[in-house]
Amino acid sequence: MAAPLPPTRVPVAERGAVLVSCCLSCAGSALLLGSHARWPELRTRPRQLLLYLSLADLLSALSYFYGVLRDFQSTSWDCVLQGALSTFANTSSFFWTMAVALYLYLTIVRGSPAGSALLWGFHAVSWGVPLAITVAAVALRKIGYDASNVSVGWCWVDLDAEDRLLWMLLTGKVWEILAYVTLPVLYVLIRKHINRAHAALSEYRPLLPAPAPRPRSSVADKKLILIPVIFIFLRIWSTVRFVLTLCNSPAVQNSVLVV
Repeated sequence: MAAPLPPTRVPVAERGAVLVSCCLSCAGSALLLGSHARWPELRTRPRQLLLYLSLADLLSALSYFYGVLRDFQSTSWDCVLQGALSTFANTSSFFWTMAVALYLYLTIVRGSPAGSALLWGFHAVSWGVPLAITVAAVALRKIGYDASNVSVGWCWVDLDAEDRLLWMLLTGKVWEILAYVTLPVLYVLIRKHINRAHAALSEYRPLLPAPAPRPRSSVADKKLILIPVIFIFLRIWSTVRFVLTLCNSPAVQNSVLVV
């Protein structure tokens, strides 16, 4: 891999924006955690999965907040600690995001019963795989200062690691790209199944006065579409910076991408 680019300067205003977004993410995660603890009747299996996803996002936001606030200039013990926590939490978040989509697909499309074995499988993969990757990265000293060339102010894969491309993929990017493919496919399949079910049900409805015409897409359909769209929109900028870093392009330091 080519020599790394010089450190990317992150303006104070953009650091402030990242800190605000971290606070909002923490607030949203805390709200979901609090509602789960306060109202037992809301503790359904889908909400349980969202709870674990929120926990991973909360850890991720806290680690990013510390990294941006600390403004690392080199590898240090707390840089490694912050990088390890963000690596674990961010990777776990990808797995839990895909777990939610897979759960909906299995229960809605396949009609498979969602027993405790499936939930334990999600736990084993969504916590276990990120933990194994993070422990390996720390043990091999791959976590450290990355000059904000892919991240924005926090530590991730050490800029000086010769095999940093491999570890960038293992510690996040390969799972991120996999989610870009998996989520749209699963949600499109779910939406098609729901549409077919609605069409089949309409054939057996009794004759009633014609209701007012409804929009072609229901509210639920629109929400299903928005889930992968929002996920990709929020994540794609990091992927763009990653690709530009691989190409050793100075465009990675463009202020538009430093978000």
